[in-house]
Amino acid sequence: MNKPDYISYPDWRILKEKYSEKKLAKYFAKNYPYQYLIGNVEFYGYPIIVNKKVLIPRWETEDLVDRIIKKIKKAHLKINKAIDICTGSGCIAVALAKELSISISAVDKSTKALKVAKKNAKLNNTPVTFKKMDVLKEDFNDKYNLIVCNPPYISYDEEVGKETKYEPQKALFAENNGLEFYEHLLKTLPNHVEDKYLIAFEIGMNQKPQLNQLAKKYFPKAKITFEKDLNNRERFLFIKNV
Repeated sequence: MNKPDYISYPDWRILKEKYSEKKLAKYFAKNYPYQYLIGNVEFYGYPIIVNKKVLIPRWETEDLVDRIIKKIKKAHLKINKAIDICTGSGCIAVALAKELSISISAVDKSTKALKVAKKNAKLNNTPVTFKKMDVLKEDFNDKYNLIVCNPPYISYDEEVGKETKYEPQKALFAENNGLEFYEHLLKTLPNHVEDKYLIAFEIGMNQKPQLNQLAKKYFPKAKITFEKDLNNRERFLFIKNV
């Protein structure tokens, strides 16, 4: 059996050690994510456990983390309180805590996802405080100067890759053409930021016009910027006052 182009040689060696060619062929025929077969991925240089309870971290999210780190260092922003909303596997919280040497809170409404995230924090010896929270129904009780969120943002009628059917659907799709979480959070977060802050979102590639309006409405005095990913698609929203 030949190695698929989308799998690296190190990952291919692991797969061949763990599974027979017959089993691998069966999984690949069903478009089953190979990351779940391995059981972990590398995210920003850190090992992250993944299974069907959490989304597989994408390179766009790794790019988001890199941009956040660079912006904080450039602005010399001292992080007093940080939160990762819709944390999933905890990959963002782990990477930011390690790279910025900060403590960070992380919330998610999925108990099963939080169980995985806690394992990842422990695996990487990371100071992350986890809390079960439905951000669409519950309010934040504190103020932060670093807020990061990679929420569900895919519209239910949007075409997605076949492999995503094995991932937790509630972590992928959102109502209101994928804008449900952004609409709620952008309305809520002005009450939960310190005087100087950075808010960072990963967004869908076609959501800039709507999100630009919402961000300007609820953060009229902040600097609002959208940035493109490596494929030249608008994928990141930053709201800052630093």
